[in-house]
Amino acid sequence: MSEGTGSAPPTGLRLDITVAEPPPDRSFRCSTASRERGESLVASASTVSRYLLIEEPGPWGPAVLNCRRLPVPALEACRDWEARLGVRPLLIRRPGRSPDGPRRVFVVNAAHGWCETTLLDSLDGVAALDLAGVDSPDGIGLTPHGRPLLLVCTHGRHDACCAERGRPLAAALAERWPEEVWESSHLGGDRFSANLLALPGGHCFGRLEPAEGVEAVSRLLDGHLSLDFYRGRSTRPWVAQAAEAEVRRRLGLTGIDDVATHVVRRGREAAVVEVVAEGAMHTVRVAIGAAEPARLTCGSAQASSAPHYRVEALGG
Repeated sequence: MSEGTGSAPPTGLRLDITVAEPPPDRSFRCSTASRERGESLVASASTVSRYLLIEEPGPWGPAVLNCRRLPVPALEACRDWEARLGVRPLLIRRPGRSPDGPRRVFVVNAAHGWCETTLLDSLDGVAALDLAGVDSPDGIGLTPHGRPLLLVCTHGRHDACCAERGRPLAAALAERWPEEVWESSHLGGDRFSANLLALPGGHCFGRLEPAEGVEAVSRLLDGHLSLDFYRGRSTRPWVAQAAEAEVRRRLGLTGIDDVATHVVRRGREAAVVEVVAEGAMHTVRVAIGAAEPARLTCGSAQASSAPHYRVEALGG
């Protein structure tokens, strides 16, 4: 039998038919959708305490560790440091793109509150860095950097919202603090754009419009947090971020050092966190669950559930 257009398949032949998923709606913006559904910013800061910031003017690819603008030995070193030492690599640049020339590198331990820096003639020198002591309270022997670092995610190849909302914020902050402000690759939580990470403290803010960002940074540099935009401190686990936010809200505490947390017990469905504030101990029970499914990034084709933390009880 011929295999003409109208002929049936031979007996016993299986036809595997794959139905392609429709491409994502390119007009969809995850940050707009997040605002419209009233998603909370609380307990959404990425839990990272060790950072490696590498000046690279870009353009950046979607993922830092696959970025072809970094030499292969540097990429291999970054992958090793992330897996073995928990160091998060980020690409940074000055708003409007950094000029050619020597590249600035920062190493930060937010848990110990230190930042060190060096200047490299080329990024080939990244692989030669010795980060073995990154968990030390004393640093790794580079030049101490005493000024804050204000990182604004503008990583448009990772998520459109990061560029569209992040670049105006970075430009506004750079007018006031040109030496402190850097554009950054993916910080986490694209749907909360515009996102700001302040180092070495590890304070993360979201949904900042330019004017709000200037006010938030001004308050931060004066030692206070803008709680309406505060996602949490990256050195604290999410259950501790949730407990801290609740105690701060109830007591009206905005000072950076007003609150200390300690996770006493954590299970699959709940955690108990001790929060010290104003000389008193507060015991907070935090329920652990999942939010309603939603498209969490601009490029996501399907809905997924983000973690959700809810304070059930506060005593003390």
